[in-house]
Amino acid sequence: MLTERNFKIFVDFDGTITTQDIGEAMFLKFGDPIRANEIIEDWIEQKINARESWQLLCNTVKNFEIKQFEKFLDDMKIDSTFKIFNEYCLSNKFEMRILSDGLDLYIERIMNREDLDDIEVFSNKLLFGSNNELIPVFPHTDSECNRCANCKRNHILNFSSEDEYSVYIGDGWSDVCPAQYCDFIFAKNSLLKYCESNRITYFPYNNFNDVIIKLDQLKQKKRLKKRYLAELKRKEVYKQG
Repeated sequence: MLTERNFKIFVDFDGTITTQDIGEAMFLKFGDPIRANEIIEDWIEQKINARESWQLLCNTVKNFEIKQFEKFLDDMKIDSTFKIFNEYCLSNKFEMRILSDGLDLYIERIMNREDLDDIEVFSNKLLFGSNNELIPVFPHTDSECNRCANCKRNHILNFSSEDEYSVYIGDGWSDVCPAQYCDFIFAKNSLLKYCESNRITYFPYNNFNDVIIKLDQLKQKKRLKKRYLAELKRKEVYKQG
């Protein structure tokens, strides 16, 4: 039985830390909105993978103006309780990392704006070509699984151990895979629906204050069990090497 309550926290960005999906909103505004909607739907229905969707979405953008984009980001808000949660993790010495299948261009700007740039972030990257075209780059893919552009599962396995309790907080389709490898899942929206339909144990939440309340309860339990199916899934990956 584990005696220490050492939580490793993994948090999604779009729609979890932010109040809306900035990646989607970005291409609906700066790209072809009709085509962008089609691409997003194809990704949700798994007709294309995440890397293909980002490449196709970037192709819909012509004459990208960074100044207009910065103004666009000014209207993008974060959950007002996230900073409280960050302080909570720091005071409890819980390591927190942000795992996003989004793009560093907007993530870094928002994190800097909110004075949260000390949090480690793993995401996809966005570069600019010679004609100012958008070029997505994927430094964290997995050779055996191409569903996500940034393999969140691998980050979870790399930054947690069986001597710790892993916690995932998310809301969308890119959170479905990584959440299943964590001991405790906090879910809303599409992730919540997936957990319910697949009978995966989770905690519903509206904001990060809800997460704090539940983590405090977990800390105080005399016996804290890891999620059995998550342990099995982690062992399967470890056996593969």
